[in-house]
Amino acid sequence: MKYLLAGLLIQLSLLAQSQLITDSILIEAHYRTFIYHQPAGDITGGNLLFVMHGSGGNSNDMLARTVKLQAVAAKEKLLIVYPDGYQHFWNECRKYSTAAANKENINENAFFTAMIEYFQRKYSISKNKIFAAGFSGGGHMAYKLGLTMPNQIKAIAAIVANMPDSASCDCPLAGKALPVLIINGTDDKTNPYNGGEMFVNNASYGVVRSSENTFKYWSLLAGYSGAPKKILLPDTDITDHKTIESYAYTAPGKPPVTLLKVIGGHHDYPNDIDVYVYVWEFFKKGTK
Repeated sequence: MKYLLAGLLIQLSLLAQSQLITDSILIEAHYRTFIYHQPAGDITGGNLLFVMHGSGGNSNDMLARTVKLQAVAAKEKLLIVYPDGYQHFWNECRKYSTAAANKENINENAFFTAMIEYFQRKYSISKNKIFAAGFSGGGHMAYKLGLTMPNQIKAIAAIVANMPDSASCDCPLAGKALPVLIINGTDDKTNPYNGGEMFVNNASYGVVRSSENTFKYWSLLAGYSGAPKKILLPDTDITDHKTIESYAYTAPGKPPVTLLKVIGGHHDYPNDIDVYVYVWEFFKKGTK
């Protein structure tokens, strides 16, 4: 354990030495902010990954969660961007969200489109290598990008987030298949694994689908049928009392769709994998 801690401290120190840039874009009278590390080298034609914070959070919350991924970003020609939600929340697809972002119908699509143009202009990022991942409310924002901007966002990952059911969803659905990774815990009280009413700060955000039905939505969209391939991931941390079952669809010519079922998982991250490294490996394999 002490060696793991020492390694993490070294990685954090190296990242602290790199320049962290904060910038903003004016979107419909609101300055929308985001942060990212100055790329260590030329990333022309490289990858862009948006990592979105959860409801009530901010971009800085995600920096410590992506330390290991940042450590290999230069080698991977990967630029990781951490956007800020409007007043700490996103205007995603949950119709009954009480957040100001939803009530004011903040234009998230314009924000992400503007950021994509910003990084293409500044660093010549490839338009075919743009990805999105998010935790909780950020996972809902990832679903929205996949549902409404599939021509720009090439793959998504949602952590502890299920899609809202049809009655609770206010997003137009593009209906385009994408590589999708879902990571949800079976004991999550905020994002119920089996679906149902979702509460944020004691306020109802409407009903979400179950994790299996969310997985099924994207699987059917990709043209899959039958049972997915099931494997048990290595239990690398027996102290967290969680195990991970992977359910995956893959086939030539179809985008992969995977559900990681975290047995005993709550509204948090499993310790058996580094989530964002796992997300990145999924994106790389799924978009070759």
